[in-house]
Amino acid sequence: MPLNQTPCVGFQMPDLRRERPVQRRAVATGELQVGSAYSALVERRLPRGDALLLAQVAGLQGARNVAQLIPLHSLPTPDYVELRCLPLPGEDAVRVYCEVTGTACGSLALEALAGVNAALLCLCDQLEVLQPALCLREVRLLFDEGGPQGLRIHPRGLDEDEREHYLPQAASGLAGARCAVITLSDRAQAGTYADRSGPLLVEALQSLGAVVADVVLLPDGVEPLATRLKALATAGAELVLCTGGTGFGPRDLSPEALRAVADRPVPGLGELLRSESRHHTELAWLSRAEAGLIGRCLVVTLPGSPRAVAQGMAILGPLLAHARAMLRGEPHPDGRNHA
Repeated sequence: MPLNQTPCVGFQMPDLRRERPVQRRAVATGELQVGSAYSALVERRLPRGDALLLAQVAGLQGARNVAQLIPLHSLPTPDYVELRCLPLPGEDAVRVYCEVTGTACGSLALEALAGVNAALLCLCDQLEVLQPALCLREVRLLFDEGGPQGLRIHPRGLDEDEREHYLPQAASGLAGARCAVITLSDRAQAGTYADRSGPLLVEALQSLGAVVADVVLLPDGVEPLATRLKALATAGAELVLCTGGTGFGPRDLSPEALRAVADRPVPGLGELLRSESRHHTELAWLSRAEAGLIGRCLVVTLPGSPRAVAQGMAILGPLLAHARAMLRGEPHPDGRNHA
């Protein structure tokens, strides 16, 4: 290549090889100002038939075919798409909602927005003969949730109807739960290392509505952690998250400390953390993360790195509210007792 010639800039898809596929959900909305054609639309008197029904079909197709429209899209496949077309009689307009859910490595926000836009454009196609002065407006993503970024909601929030139909699953979370965070680190205790994992756990719990009543920094070893766990459970803590001490080092003894005071083990959570973290790194299988119950307090020991903590909370977060309900003896949402 000549020295005076600028090299071509290449393109590549997002690298999702180390991303964990998780359950995600996104909801978008938008409106079409119909004007004088409004009555013919809602009364199904348009020349080509029921435009509202056809717009729903177009929206479903739009949400499922984003990769054909957007270059280098990560190609998540929605498991479920729902379109709602709501006439707004006082405004001579139609509002469209598109809800998309699925297990994917990337966000489904584009799928929800594509569904809304496809439905609105289909209505335009049906209405332009009667009313050429059509106006699309207020197209926006209401929220998307799931994955490491958690819940992302539009700054305008949701109105009453939207909260009734599309309340984010993470909105209630651990509302009011009394929690504690413990960091195990000789270096942090000695002041030679800044604890970054503990504050991440505090932030994650608070985002779920929890009350983090205790934030503790302890040295490694069995006795300091075992004593503090027993005291926190006795004082009424519902959830204690520990970070550090789950490796192979001679002072990595968090699992042993938990076993010393736990009334019952919860082996499934440790297995889940290792199994799901393998999507991020093969070293996940070397983690000795564990969980157990001290009375009605759930304790989980997580690795010490900030990245592992963030990934661990993305894995545990969807389960914690249900775990709390089980410990409190609350009925299952469908009326059955908890497993």
